Amino acid sequence: MNGVALGKVLRVIRIAPSILSADFAALAEAVDGVAAEADWLHVDVMDGHFVPNLTIGPPVVRSLRRHTPMYLDCHLMMTNPERYLEAFAEAGASGCSVHVEVGGTRALIAQMREIGLDVGLAVNPDTPFEAYEPFLPDLDLVLLMTVFPGFGGQRFMPEVVPKIRQTAEAVERLGLDLPIQVDGGIDEETAALAAAAGATIFVAGSAIFGAASPASAARKLRAAGTRAA
Repeated sequence: MNGVALGKVLRVIRIAPSILSADFAALAEAVDGVAAEADWLHVDVMDGHFVPNLTIGPPVVRSLRRHTPMYLDCHLMMTNPERYLEAFAEAGASGCSVHVEVGGTRALIAQMREIGLDVGLAVNPDTPFEAYEPFLPDLDLVLLMTVFPGFGGQRFMPEVVPKIRQTAEAVERLGLDLPIQVDGGIDEETAALAAAAGATIFVAGSAIFGAASPASAARKLRAAGTRAA
């Protein structure tokens, strides 16, 4: 089965600008600038332990929620996400993705369900398909990292493309309505590669917020993914 066919089965292309690359001194304006062309807002949360960087937490999510009704997609690059999931839910997160690499995945899924968060599972580039395959039926989102998490502006890793395709094949085989999200080095060219393999949600930071017109950049990303799907 080829990637184009899988893309057509998985249908809708979504764009999720990552606020990690936005100007935090003018975050509301940055959000307004992409709102017409974005489906979700992606919020990168780094704890300085699971990844070697430290970013934001529930207070910023709470501020975003007061400003926008958009879906707030929080990627928790954290060693102990169970300590903070409730705080993110109370702040207005729509869904959270935790990393399969931290372990305790079944308990984390159950905790997110209990507090009303959409359930995402994030996977590092070198983590094999078999490590997260058993959880696919229990998820609302699977996030396949196309760079090693921790910093924005990295180069897309094409060696992840076969895993995107393998995941898309499993989603179809199991009859799941499960979006496949990709994050890291996403631009028009790499969005097309990932879409052809079966990805449907594209996180982009510098490619959107680093552009002269972020809204136009988001629109072009959607078009590139749609053509390839």
